[in-house]
This record gives sequence, C-alpha cells and structure tokens, in this order.
Amino acid sequence: MIPLTLADIAQVTQGRLHHVPDPNALVTAPISFDSRDIAPGGLFACLKGRSLDGHDFAGQAIADGAIAVLADRPVDAPAIIVPDVLDAMGQIAYTVAEEYTGTVIALTGSAGKTSTKDILENVLALDGPTVANARSFNNEIGFPVTVSRVEPTSRYLLLEMGARGKGHIASLCQMVRPSIATVLGIGSAHVGEFGSKQAIADAKAEIVHTLPEHGVAVLNADDPLVAPMARETMARVITFGTTDTCEVQASDVRVSPDGHPTFVLRHADREENVALSHIYGRHNVTNALAAAATAIGAGVPFDRIVHGLKTAELSSGGRMEVSVRAHDGVTIINDAFNASPESVLAALDALADIAGAERRRIAVLGEMAELGDDALDWHDRVARKVIITGVHRTIGVGGYHAQHVITTIRNSGLEATNADPATGLAGHVNAQLQPGDVVLVKGANALGLEAVARELATMQIP
Repeated sequence: MIPLTLADIAQVTQGRLHHVPDPNALVTAPISFDSRDIAPGGLFACLKGRSLDGHDFAGQAIADGAIAVLADRPVDAPAIIVPDVLDAMGQIAYTVAEEYTGTVIALTGSAGKTSTKDILENVLALDGPTVANARSFNNEIGFPVTVSRVEPTSRYLLLEMGARGKGHIASLCQMVRPSIATVLGIGSAHVGEFGSKQAIADAKAEIVHTLPEHGVAVLNADDPLVAPMARETMARVITFGTTDTCEVQASDVRVSPDGHPTFVLRHADREENVALSHIYGRHNVTNALAAAATAIGAGVPFDRIVHGLKTAELSSGGRMEVSVRAHDGVTIINDAFNASPESVLAALDALADIAGAERRRIAVLGEMAELGDDALDWHDRVARKVIITGVHRTIGVGGYHAQHVITTIRNSGLEATNADPATGLAGHVNAQLQPGDVVLVKGANALGLEAVARELATMQIP
C-alpha cells in the first residue's frame, strides 16, 4: 500500500482514533474484510454481513497482525471509528489512487471480464510490476481492497468493474479514475435487473465517459452495442475484433486437437501466430484479443504482448478450468463460477472441441438467473445448443427452467435427467461416467456447482 498514517486515514475518512497508541504509525499493507486473510501492517474493515459482523473479529484481526481496524462503533482494539465502514474504504481507495503515479486500467463487459483480466495481468506483468483484483473483486467492496494493494513501484493498476445497475461503474470510476478503459461486450447477463441490453450498454459506457482526453478507450468493434461508444468519449479509441477495419484483429481462429485455441494476431504492420497453450475455449480468443488491444493502448511492445498471451493462464478459477483424472482419464471442465447465456453456449462449444468425435460429452447445467422475461427463450437456446453439439447426457440443476431444458433435450431423443444439488450431486454425476468422458459443469454461482466440479475431479468411477 502507498503508506498512510493512521492519523491520515482518520482525516480522509472523517473518523476518530480509538485506542491507537501511535497516530503516526504507518499502514503498510492492504485493507482486508476477511478475518482469515489479514496482512500484517494492514487494516481490517469491520463490515456487517447477513450472518456475521466484522466488529466481532476486531480483536482477532489485531492479534493476526492488523495495525488497526475500521469500525463504525467502539471496539476492544485499536480502531478508526468512521460514520460508515464501506464509505471509508472507498475514501481510502480514492486517497491512494490520487497518490498513485502509474497507469490505471479498467475493464468491463457482460461476460469474460475476469478471464480477460487474468490474461491481461500476465501480459502487463512482463512489462512492469502489476496489481490486479483477485478473482472477480469488482464491486464497491473488492475495489478498495485491490486499490489498497498498489505500491509506489507498481507500474500498472488493473481493475475489473462490475455493475448491478445504472451509476455503479460511474461510482467506481469516481473512486479511481482510469486512463485506459476496455469494454468487452454486451450480453444478456442481468437483463432482468437492467430491463434491456441497451440499458446494460448504457451502464457499461459509463467507463468511457470518465476517460480524460489523453486516455484510451479500447472497444469491441464486433459488438454493435459497444462500437458506438467511440462517439461517447474524447479519448483515443482502439478497436479490436475480427474484421479488417479493426485496429487489433484476430483471424484464422482454430482449436487444436487438445482443445486450445489458436489465432493470428494483427496490429499495424505486425502479425503473429498465437497459441493460447494454457487456456481452453475458442471464446477466449476474444478475451485474449481484448487484452492485447489494451496492452497496446498502454504502450506494451508487440513482441512482449505475444509472449504474454502464449504463456497466460486463467488464474481466478472456475472459468474453463480443465483437469484430467489420472486413474480413468475423465476430463472435468469447471466453468461453474457463473453462467450468462452467452457463456453457457460458448462452454458447450468448448465441450465439443475438447471431447472431439471419440469421447462422450456430459453436461451438468444449472439454470440461469436474472434473465427477466427472456429467461424461457434463453433456456430454449441452451437446450437447442445441447442437441446440436450432441451432448450424450445432460444433467439439469435447478427449478422450472432447468426442468424445461431437460424435457426439451429428452424429447429430442438424447439422455437427460434432473438432479438436486443438495443430495450428493457429485456422486450422482460420477455414477453415470465412463472412462475417458468429458464433463462440463456450468451454472449460476448461487447453485454452488463449482464445489461439485472440484469434488468430481477427485472421485473414482464406482
């Protein structure tokens, strides 16, 4: 963290020091809101959850190395008492960002944010010290934690931005203003909350509205709702996509026999074959292309970008995470962190690519959430995709929409059943497997299918 004293933090948060022996003591480590993850010399934020109150863990946080806690009431520990803990975290992030002299990069989109962030982090790290959000810490809670990790020597601060409604991204950009902003695409995730895809696009466009004139907007020219955002900023625009008019282009997209995508990357007079040798799913070509275009906007040399893409991994977990059971050759595709409609269709394509023509394809599909009036249509599209890609057995998880998908698939003549995640789902799936099968696990995060995928990876066929 860029060093601040406890007195400095009390001032910027409009707080008061409580049981603090040395107001000039420096906070030298990040903010944490999880008492199991305390950084020595950092701050512990006493947030209130649905069932737990961080104030109850203040003393333990100090014992584990925190220099003080942020609290909204007196606790039996060195503390900065503030009007609102979450607001105070944002004010600290704003102060740190104001002191930071490196490049702030932000990215958003309906799908692929975290995967793109992982790829881009790998590329940027080859060019200089890089701080990026862990997993998908992309909201008003995770954002300050990430910003507090920046050091004076950090060259890049990479921030993923999520939105649950209008104004959310604008609020994050007020906390930390990016000089480079990337918009990946507009999908149907959360359309039930926003009301329409155009409303989603309007919310995502907030990220380019805040760019300074010397900034860079990196836009997906293949997306008809993203491309027009070029008219909404005075910043330089870099487009990426698959057409010749794009400044950064991917062509000749293929998938190798082992399931890894390859493509030709073009920019200006440079062209290079790129194999994403540690990443699965042809949809990740778009994410890699976005990462390349963003790195170009940051001034990273082309050769360094290519090397970063070739060595990149999706480190956040639960996103096209592929493992093979040594004892029976069963392949588990854990793509269960979340499930937008577009990502489910892409994952089914990846299942077909990885399995090839010889291996059985098994899909464990949880129903999709927050789709509003379009929910039934999207679940129909998923069912048709299952049929088209020839999934040998589908196991549906969830309520009405999951049952509808299974019924549609079964009526086509393919094998499909429903299952309850609360009654040993991993064992239920495992009992239906044969050696060499390829299993996709995909569904809304609330269904907990990521844990099912991890359990499956350790099981043996009965």
